[in-house]
Amino acid sequence: MQRESKRIVVFTGHFGSGKTELAINYGVKLARQGQAVTVVDLDIVNPFFRSSEVKGVLEKEGIRLLLPKFVGTTVDVPSLPSEIYSVFQNKNSMAIFDVGGDDAGATVLGRYYPYFMQEPYRMFFVVNVRRPLSSTPEQIIELLKAIESRSRLKVTDLINNTNLMHETNLSHLLEGQVVVERVSEKLNIPIAYISGVASVIEKLPEEYSSIGFPIDIYLHPPWDRDGEA
Repeated sequence: MQRESKRIVVFTGHFGSGKTELAINYGVKLARQGQAVTVVDLDIVNPFFRSSEVKGVLEKEGIRLLLPKFVGTTVDVPSLPSEIYSVFQNKNSMAIFDVGGDDAGATVLGRYYPYFMQEPYRMFFVVNVRRPLSSTPEQIIELLKAIESRSRLKVTDLINNTNLMHETNLSHLLEGQVVVERVSEKLNIPIAYISGVASVIEKLPEEYSSIGFPIDIYLHPPWDRDGEA
């Protein structure tokens, strides 16, 4: 992964796309490059794969984590901490936003629109064509446009993160790449990365090797955590 040129980076995508896992991995890689990093969790709906589940991992890497208040409690509607505004003011720290791809997530992101307009940002749209409602270019484009409309921000890059969790192999990624390339052509948005576990990414054909993005799996569903953080 090359050094990120934008200080503010957003990860969004449909439920099950893997955007939170990618946001965490991106933050860890930046921190290991010597960057100060803050991860902002704006995914206020997803109850399973949350950055809060790996708070300890992020802290060990020196990464600051900002969460909606009351996450992990019985409160139905979490509120957003005022500290989020500080990430726009602190120019010495990278800010990574993990944003839900539903109406609520995109709308919450739009709340900070004036601040995003103050400096260049990068917005990744993560695609897993093996998930319902995101298996065709038309479905993906509809989702992407809806997020752009509600957030008032523009997607700058696509990420092919096609997977079937532990069953993922190279053929899944390459099948997904065909679909994501069609989206890229239709919208004129570049594909920044093809992501997956290292054992799969290392098998990518040479034509894709430069955009391979190996990730570690930090998040696990509640039924598969066995007490881990």
